[in-house]
Amino acid sequence: MDDYPSDRKGRLTSTDTIAAIATPAGRGGIGVIRVSGPAASSLCEQVTGKSIPPRKAHYGHFFSSDGCIIDTGITLFFNSPNSFTGEDVVEFQAHGGPVVLDMLMERILKEDHVRSARPGEFTERAFLNNKIDLLQAEAIADLIESSSRQSARAAIHSLQGDFSKRIHELKEKLVVLRCFVEGAIDFPDEEIDFLSDDRIQNQLVDLISKLDNILEQAEQGALLRNGIRMAIVGQPNVGKSSLLNALAQREVAIVTEIAGTTRDLISEQISIKGVPVHIIDTAGIRQTEDIVEKKGIELAWKSINHADIIVFLIDSQKGYTNQDEWISTRLPKDIPCIRVYNKIDLIGQPSASSQSEVWLSIKTREGLDDFIGVLVRILGIHDQGEDVFIARRRHLDALQQARVAISAGYQQLQDTRSGELLAEELRQAQQALGQITGDYTTEDLLGDIFSRFCIGK
Repeated sequence: MDDYPSDRKGRLTSTDTIAAIATPAGRGGIGVIRVSGPAASSLCEQVTGKSIPPRKAHYGHFFSSDGCIIDTGITLFFNSPNSFTGEDVVEFQAHGGPVVLDMLMERILKEDHVRSARPGEFTERAFLNNKIDLLQAEAIADLIESSSRQSARAAIHSLQGDFSKRIHELKEKLVVLRCFVEGAIDFPDEEIDFLSDDRIQNQLVDLISKLDNILEQAEQGALLRNGIRMAIVGQPNVGKSSLLNALAQREVAIVTEIAGTTRDLISEQISIKGVPVHIIDTAGIRQTEDIVEKKGIELAWKSINHADIIVFLIDSQKGYTNQDEWISTRLPKDIPCIRVYNKIDLIGQPSASSQSEVWLSIKTREGLDDFIGVLVRILGIHDQGEDVFIARRRHLDALQQARVAISAGYQQLQDTRSGELLAEELRQAQQALGQITGDYTTEDLLGDIFSRFCIGK
């Protein structure tokens, strides 16, 4: 990147030193200001009036440029390359009042070549200085944003390098195979033996199998990170708000016998097997002249079209009516849908379930566990083991690209016996995997990733 020229050891050198408040806004016992860059060491000495040895906590005053005491706190200095960013880093731990931190930041920014950090710039420098790979950088943001214990644990696994290790192992196997294939191409006399060698085909099959295994785990990691949007839809008074309350195990929505009580979207987040599920209770869908209710129904359709799964609730007393059919024909065909027949306690029917249909009573909770079981099967949620890592959509796309390339290479070998075509597919697979860890990246991708970080990280 143009702003960050490299020295002979491959580390980045920048004339800018960056600073940011690393703790959330508001009042607290401690507020931390983080500084990274070539001026960090001298700035540390100027602000504290002391020469602080690396990796030793120093308690003392923080001084303004005219020698006045701003605050008293702890200073930590980490010299390059033994720091998070790979540069000289200093952290000032002051009292957590906004005025104190603003005064200390104002003092720091008065120095030449010191500026406020952009969102995610500390982590970006750590990545560019080879302290972490791109997977680990993204895991930092995912850990901060975790919405469940399981997603936090998965993010920690990625931060510790578990996901990266799996990707690097695949890339190493690809490199060895590419060397063999391209070496054989360079020696035509050996090509016949190479093309008929079952070991090549076996290695390709093994690579596809390992990719499938990582993809399955990555899909679970993506579920943990992104969660699921579930829209509950149906006619008025079929029990949509009651189902929301039952799943949330508290009274989130008002439940009455008056049709059309819910006129806005009501949402609640629960956890199923560690996966965050964002439940949306929509307005009952029917023909109405009420302006407010019409608006609620419009919002309901928008929510339905953005859902990951639809729960279509039907009153088992009335059966599947023409109005239910009217709703069903308008539901998106590309979104999984579970039909749930409620109020079986009023017709004396036992609970039952199939792949996409459930009969239950929300009032008595009979069949509610069956409903959750169907939901889990349709969404592909598994019990989250200790080795699950966090994943993003771009990781899944890159893994899929690598799998497609390796499968195409295998097919080329079977159909055309072409070593050149196989070599090209293997190269594309390696490049796809390199996009995950950051071996092959564009400035646009990096800008998009790090701009989503909080300031000070």
